[in-house]
Amino acid sequence: MTQNRYIIVGGVAGGMSAATRLRRLDENARITVFERGGHVSFANCGLPYYLGGVIEERSSLLLQTPDSLSARFNLDVRVRTEVIGIDSAAKTVTVRELGTGRESTEAYDALVLSPGASPVRPPLPGGERMLTLRDIDDVDAAMRALEVAPQSALVIGAGFIGLEMVENLVHRGLEVTLVELGDQVLPPLDPEMAGPVAERLRAAGVSVRLGTQVAEIGEDTATLSDGSVVAADFVLAAIGVRPDTALAKAAGLTIGERGGIAVDDQLRTSAPDIYAIGDAVEKTDAISGEQRLVALAGLANRHGRLVADVITGKTIRVRPALGTAVVGMMGLTIAATGWNEKLLRARGRAIRVFHTHPASHTGYYPGAESMALKLVVDAETDAILGAQGVGGDGVDKRIDVIATAMAGGITASELADLELAYAPQFSSAKDPVNMLGYVALNAAEGLTPSVQWHELEAARAAGATLVDVRTAGEYAEAAIPGSVNIPLDDIRARQAELPDGRLIVHCKVGQRGHTAVRLLAQLGRDAVNLDGGYLTWAAGTDAAQSDRDRAAAALISA
Repeated sequence: MTQNRYIIVGGVAGGMSAATRLRRLDENARITVFERGGHVSFANCGLPYYLGGVIEERSSLLLQTPDSLSARFNLDVRVRTEVIGIDSAAKTVTVRELGTGRESTEAYDALVLSPGASPVRPPLPGGERMLTLRDIDDVDAAMRALEVAPQSALVIGAGFIGLEMVENLVHRGLEVTLVELGDQVLPPLDPEMAGPVAERLRAAGVSVRLGTQVAEIGEDTATLSDGSVVAADFVLAAIGVRPDTALAKAAGLTIGERGGIAVDDQLRTSAPDIYAIGDAVEKTDAISGEQRLVALAGLANRHGRLVADVITGKTIRVRPALGTAVVGMMGLTIAATGWNEKLLRARGRAIRVFHTHPASHTGYYPGAESMALKLVVDAETDAILGAQGVGGDGVDKRIDVIATAMAGGITASELADLELAYAPQFSSAKDPVNMLGYVALNAAEGLTPSVQWHELEAARAAGATLVDVRTAGEYAEAAIPGSVNIPLDDIRARQAELPDGRLIVHCKVGQRGHTAVRLLAQLGRDAVNLDGGYLTWAAGTDAAQSDRDRAAAALISA
């Protein structure tokens, strides 16, 4: 019997999924895995929590070893071994043992590239003190840096990994400064969704510095581009990752426009019998059909399994990537899938946007937690283009349901028809996902036209009147400047008080506003709802406030 020779470059999620699946499909094959790091199978998503002391044992991060993989799967796994060259014509790779420098040549029948991605390290004066967190070696270096008991920490980058790092460093008792070049934390979110996240960070004592970047790192401080100096005993960069394509480029493989290895719908590269998976590979975007980089463990695992199927003669289907992601931070759950509003508007897409503020389960059952959900929908087809959620318990479940609906081609209005599990301690009879469907259906049928929080001022400048339909008590506590308060229950009796022209109505979260729009429309008035109500407007306007504005306000109040 002919023995197939499979070589896999890189372990962890993609590489090891491919290797173990290949073994389950081909017991006779010779399967070799080359990993230049010291560990071939580890929980890289758990690294921040080990650094923060939440995961106490380093061994908990190590999932498999070369010995355990050999015993169970008969895999030849070689760590601290780097593939330094590929001869696609001869179907061989050149391998170097990093410890000894010894080089050898290995032949393959199929080659799988899973090199992953490398952390971005901007060239800065003093940048040698900057740590990253991508593998076990990185976390070991970071733990050594913490052994000297630093008092302050600087985290560069406010993406998902950056926020995980901030939380864990706060958990360790450090005073943390978070620096982000953009004007908000979590760039994948829209401003009104990211604003409450920044406020939660500030409430936890984190100094959030937006719209600036690190210019220089000193011995125990860092100078920012705005000229300010921040304490920085410990410095960690979480700016993002760059696909590791050096080996592929040297082999003459096609690199895509986004900088990742280009593959076809069967995960094949431009060279025969060479495949590529994981963070180094470009994926097809589910919304635009364009190529994009998506560094997510779930996709790497799935594609590792799929590439093994292809190699052993199966036909596969690689689904386009939604980029679904979640992070937990300071008691908040933040999740997103698909595209956000700002990106879609920049692309000129005709969209409808919906905000809701439901509870995680029925209000009468103890322990309900609030959340903010956002749905972005194609205005012409009702297709779901993206969703975001921020809040307490249950956010991840709702975004997962919406991501599943997107994968299944379920439209926004059809979310109302989903039959979801209900009991008082888990949800409401109208689940928050169902409620998004009802709101989308009303909009699709033209029953409740709306404006967004960032469109309000332009609409008022064009002559519209803002009517607050909350109670007088709610209005007295906090109100949008210049609004007129006529509670919902009084509209019929006080309709003569309403000025002529377009009316923009709002309540706290949008539900009473919807009822008011329907009433006013049947009274012959031109009325639209402020989507998401006061809570969404407040979150959006607060997020739009710059750090300079905050500093000025703090100075005045002092």
